Amino acid sequence: MGRGRAAGYDEQRETILARAAELFAQRGYSATTMNQVAEACGLSKPALYHYYKDKYALLVSIADTHVSRLETLVQGVLARKAAPRAQMRALVEGLVGEYAFAQHAHRVLTEEVKFLEPGDQQRILEKERAIVSGFAKVVTAIRPDLLATPMGKPLTMLLFGMINWMFTWMRPDGELGYEDMGPMVADLFLNGLSRVAVPKAKKEMPH
Repeated sequence: MGRGRAAGYDEQRETILARAAELFAQRGYSATTMNQVAEACGLSKPALYHYYKDKYALLVSIADTHVSRLETLVQGVLARKAAPRAQMRALVEGLVGEYAFAQHAHRVLTEEVKFLEPGDQQRILEKERAIVSGFAKVVTAIRPDLLATPMGKPLTMLLFGMINWMFTWMRPDGELGYEDMGPMVADLFLNGLSRVAVPKAKKEMPH
């Protein structure tokens, strides 16, 4: 009969992921060693390998765990029977709230996924597409006139442009925190969305 996991196993794995994400975000995946991860976690290298078999496994787990949490957030909001504007506010504030506690993981997701193998990249990409699709669905629910246009995704990507790079300029000791930014971004997007005009169709150039 196999030996069961020790108490706190899952908590230790999460701690390791957090420390590894911080190192990958600050130094880059390629420049970080398992020795450095072990030292940051207060573990011996053999103990670290008890939780993750190699550095690549850490990268996969960081990216997959982060994007899966975002996907779950989106699915949860869409499952609620709420008005579209309320759903969008919940999506925006929820996403910003997640980033507040996962800044390092988010940087890894945006900058280090190039080191993932094709199969792992594809799995992560599919989850990211599901997140974008969920937001775009709410955008067109707010503006039904956009359903017959390709505007849902571009507007969603513009929204993500406001959110996704906050970690590059927000300071932990700044006057505004993520709890302030969530409602602010939601207000900016929702109150400006009604003013967005659909671009006129491009005229075909003569051959």
